[in-house]
Amino acid sequence: MPRHTSFRFCLDLSVEQERVLSRHVGAARFAFNQALRLHKDARAAVRRAQGEPSGVVADGDEPRARTNAIDGDDGAPRVPWTGFDLIKAFNAWKRSEAAGRRFLVGIDRKTRVEVTGLAWRDQVVAQVFEEAAVDLGRGLKACNDSWTGARKGSRVGFPRFKKKSPTGGSFRIRNKTTKRRPDIRIGDGDRPRSVSLPKIGILRVREDTRRLRRMIATGRARILSVTVSRGAARWWISITVEAADLHPAHGHSAARQAPLSVEVSSEQPNAQLNSGWVGVDRGLRVLAVAGSSDGSEVLRVDNQRALRRGLPRLRRLSRAVSRKKKGSKNRQKAVVRLGRQHARIRNRRRHVLHQVSNQLVKNHARLVLEDLNITGMRSNRKLSRAISDAAWGELARQITYKQAWRGGQVVVADRWFPSSKTCSACGSLRKDLALKDRTFECRECGHVMDRDLNAAVNLAAWAENHTPTVTDGAGRGAARVGDRQAAGPVTNAHRQDTPAHPGPPGRGGKGLDDVGTSPQAAPAA
Repeated sequence: MPRHTSFRFCLDLSVEQERVLSRHVGAARFAFNQALRLHKDARAAVRRAQGEPSGVVADGDEPRARTNAIDGDDGAPRVPWTGFDLIKAFNAWKRSEAAGRRFLVGIDRKTRVEVTGLAWRDQVVAQVFEEAAVDLGRGLKACNDSWTGARKGSRVGFPRFKKKSPTGGSFRIRNKTTKRRPDIRIGDGDRPRSVSLPKIGILRVREDTRRLRRMIATGRARILSVTVSRGAARWWISITVEAADLHPAHGHSAARQAPLSVEVSSEQPNAQLNSGWVGVDRGLRVLAVAGSSDGSEVLRVDNQRALRRGLPRLRRLSRAVSRKKKGSKNRQKAVVRLGRQHARIRNRRRHVLHQVSNQLVKNHARLVLEDLNITGMRSNRKLSRAISDAAWGELARQITYKQAWRGGQVVVADRWFPSSKTCSACGSLRKDLALKDRTFECRECGHVMDRDLNAAVNLAAWAENHTPTVTDGAGRGAARVGDRQAAGPVTNAHRQDTPAHPGPPGRGGKGLDDVGTSPQAAPAA
């Protein structure tokens, strides 16, 4: 099954390259704001044509139904909603007199007007403008669907204008495949640690790109787009690729029909793959506890509390920013230091989550998660910071997409299933179990077990009783329940999830990333 994933590298730029990338970031922000202005002006024109008050559309106004707002058959203005319409509207504007003009005086001393359009548009890649309009179209669709009830979750607001930031911003470029030579190239020429972008040139990266280069050379990956972003005083590039499915040795298809444990591969003789249901209980003191239905504990990970450990320095740097004068160079330096501390906390948390999720999906073919109301639980001001620091939703998201890559199953237990208050031995319910009670003691049968492990065992037993195991022709579980908390893009493919390549490239050596189904021959998802 082809999968979309991304490789993220840190850029090592010169001063001139930083100026070029900053110019593209500003162009993306300008295109987004101008497209939003065209959308609002068109909506105001439609209101005037319909006899309504012709005020400027406010950010909080409820979006009109698109069938009523988009008009054009009777000569009324057409409101651009989709990314394609916004691209057309912006391209027409950037060539018009409203975008730029200049006055020329001839020999006869007569003045004439020459329409130049957006004079600096040739200095940046045209796709930067287009992708900014596409992002606005997605935001308008999310806002419209949220107001009309087609989108679940919290209310999505109307898109706002983006302000200029010296420490943030990003832009995206698609990889055109019509030419024989692609526009985006990795390790072009004698520079293996580099990325070539159209009109920008060769950008040097700090990390090794060997894994990505080998996947592209063997036809197991195809570059779709790149996103260049700025944050924490560094420039980053994320390369989105369409990669083929994982090596069969990493999949869970064979474990479907196997007994409780089977060997993973010959390269990992000591690794056992558990094909039974394993419950994963997420908590605050202990980040995750995994257990099977027979009462055995298979994994326990303590909560690292990345925010709590970095909070003293974070507060000190925040106070330093507040003491600096706005607009000064010292304030900019203080903001950079504060951003680095935020990035350090985020990276520590992300590293632990990827380690936990990798260990779970590599060793267990069927996982059970809780359907936690994280938003409601964060309403408790005493636990809100700790819950956000634990990142339960991010852990569930990573487990879900990584298990889907391997062909495993992830089910979400019923939200009202009392996994912590139910005895895993006799099934009796203890309603007075408080949050401070870390050990579960059953009053019916006398069973004593760790509270988190008892919840994990109950989750595994719940899956065995409520989830039928049905496999399709590809061996992947057909009875799979999605986790609403786990929706989101894939962002961590750069981490090595496989052992070292048995042989060097060019000498007949092939690693687990170099064999398997190609993206062209792989079945569609």
